[in-house]
Amino acid sequence: MSTVTEASTSPRGEGPAPTPVRQPKRASSAINLAQLVAALPMAVRKLDPRLMWRNPVMFIVEVGAALTTLLAIVEPFLGGPARSGGGDVPASFTVGIAFWLWLTVIFANLAEAVAEGRGKAQADSLRQTRTSTNANLVAGYDEAADAAAERASVSAVSSADLTLGDTVVVTAGELVPGDGDIIWGIASIDESAITGESAPVVRESGGDRSAVTGGTRVLSDRIVVRITSKPGETFVDRMIALVEGASRQKTPNELALNILLASLSIVFLVVTLTLNPIAGYSAAAVSLPVLVALLVCLIPTTIGALLSAIGIAGMDRLVQRNVLAMSGRAVEAAGDVTILLLDKTGTITYGNRQAREFTPLAGVDSDELIDAAALSSLSDPTPEGKSIVDLAIETGFRNTGTLDAVVVPFTAQTRMSGIDLPDGSFVRKGAGSAVLAWVRETTPVEPAVLDDLNATVERISELGGTPLVVAAGSTAGARRILGVVYLKDIVKEGIAERFAELRSMGIRTIMVTGDNPLTAKTIAAEAGVDDFLAEATPEDKLALIRREQEGGNLVAMTGDGTNDAPALAQADVGVAMNTGTSAAKEAGNMVDLDSDPTKLIDIVRIGKQLLITRGALTTFSIANDIAKYFAIIPAMFAGVFPGLAVLNVMQLHSPASAILSAIIFNAIIIVVLIPLALRGVTYRPAAAASVLSRNLLIYGLGGVIAPFLGIKLVDLVVALLPGF
Repeated sequence: MSTVTEASTSPRGEGPAPTPVRQPKRASSAINLAQLVAALPMAVRKLDPRLMWRNPVMFIVEVGAALTTLLAIVEPFLGGPARSGGGDVPASFTVGIAFWLWLTVIFANLAEAVAEGRGKAQADSLRQTRTSTNANLVAGYDEAADAAAERASVSAVSSADLTLGDTVVVTAGELVPGDGDIIWGIASIDESAITGESAPVVRESGGDRSAVTGGTRVLSDRIVVRITSKPGETFVDRMIALVEGASRQKTPNELALNILLASLSIVFLVVTLTLNPIAGYSAAAVSLPVLVALLVCLIPTTIGALLSAIGIAGMDRLVQRNVLAMSGRAVEAAGDVTILLLDKTGTITYGNRQAREFTPLAGVDSDELIDAAALSSLSDPTPEGKSIVDLAIETGFRNTGTLDAVVVPFTAQTRMSGIDLPDGSFVRKGAGSAVLAWVRETTPVEPAVLDDLNATVERISELGGTPLVVAAGSTAGARRILGVVYLKDIVKEGIAERFAELRSMGIRTIMVTGDNPLTAKTIAAEAGVDDFLAEATPEDKLALIRREQEGGNLVAMTGDGTNDAPALAQADVGVAMNTGTSAAKEAGNMVDLDSDPTKLIDIVRIGKQLLITRGALTTFSIANDIAKYFAIIPAMFAGVFPGLAVLNVMQLHSPASAILSAIIFNAIIIVVLIPLALRGVTYRPAAAASVLSRNLLIYGLGGVIAPFLGIKLVDLVVALLPGF
């Protein structure tokens, strides 16, 4: 027990906590000309065939560009320009085709370079946190023998020399030298270098908020940290590698789409190679530049150019929201999630229960209960204790300080807290069974009082609240139960609407809590979740995830403790809190740097946006090929087969201008779509059939109409050139 003092605002009471100063989060601005210019050198370097072959569609375009360039060089020495089925074409035709084919490849590389460039900019800001700092290495640290590590042998070393398992001491004003877990102490930490926010957070040993990240700064107190990472493998190192794209592997869906695009390209390559012999038999032979132009317009170059950028941008959008995805697979899986597991405390509710009502037992004056509850909470530093005092003051309680009183702190063994007053009286509040046992130590409890207490406790539990029983006594008299304080879990504003939004996406939400089924049912109904799991143990969570996965569902969950690690590893999308233990962060495939459990909902939205963006641009790419067929096929053969002129629906100026206009549009549309690939298609919660219909209408029909207009506009300009 300790004497009552005024509560301090810092973690250890050494003074006021630092004033939170919110900094803007890292965010990427919309695509602009400066970003394109900055990415251009990287786009040119990516022309290396050793890099290009990884994108089969654009590799074919690059080979075609090289061939037409070679032809443009040798044509003057061969004595004639290219020909199409429609007759002669200008001497500059091959040069124009070669030029725009190279631009097509560069524009494709530009999309990927811009996406990677944004990641590199974020990585540069992270590198500023990865400085080599001095570390106070503790040799032979023995927590049991010397908790404060004062007598341990401390030596100054470079943070680069720290290895897995080393123990270091970090005091106020120093940087944490490496990733680790606090094994002794509590401190206020500035994590702005990692999260983009300078509001300090509290980290302490022995719980789920024991992890610290290298490069963050200790603002108060002293902590002992055990290093949990090897040199070069810290959390920041992994962040840098991931946001730069160095560790980004293609996801299964991305690989499947690449295989489909490569297969289509091979099919159209065979078609193009066999076309000329057939056309030659009909006296309509065409030149190699025209065949290359046809091939480039046949294969899905638009999505082939933007596919990689879409994947990189998906991870980039997560990083902008301070979520680190360990792989692109996790982002994709988030888009296919059908089950969301959410912890009640801190996710659905605020986590801090608030006093809502004082209920005296029969024969007890309400003022007596209010005074007793408030007195027992004056030195209670918890949000629940403060809310009891606030509610008591609202109802007339005015005694806000008691000198020479002795505080009885809450312990896991007693499950009670309270105060002993100088006049020999004392007050206790806590769990019903604990307070009842305390009263029975000296005084029998009458059956009527017990029935009244049980009825009140049951009523509060049915409301989803937590009953806190209050009792009083004195050294000279009997102890007695005064009544019950109703503590309510406050459901976050707007959470029900967010769950309704998830339901419209086809996602079922399950609340996981350690509360009793009665309380869990009430909170679940108020929050609007679809189901709940009460009195959940780590084994129960794991079993639930496996059961849902066996039923064909993809499951996402969030957690921060070591006991959450098995479930995080089992879930298809496991989001670990940055404040959590190292075990939790290693088990999950995403880490939320802000430690905001509700962000799981945003992660699902980003995943769905990634999948929809890829599908929308694939639809557009295939659809816009239709207009290019109408431009090139009539141009190739209209001179030999006049009947094909009816297909020239755009009334293009000449065969040469038609072919060149199609190639120019094919290149320009890539640049036009880069912002959409990076930003993503706007996602609105809807059923799958509705999303498909919307995509077909906007990007399917739009992909058909836009090229007709675009090619016609380009043709009007090309027609002004000499010879066309």
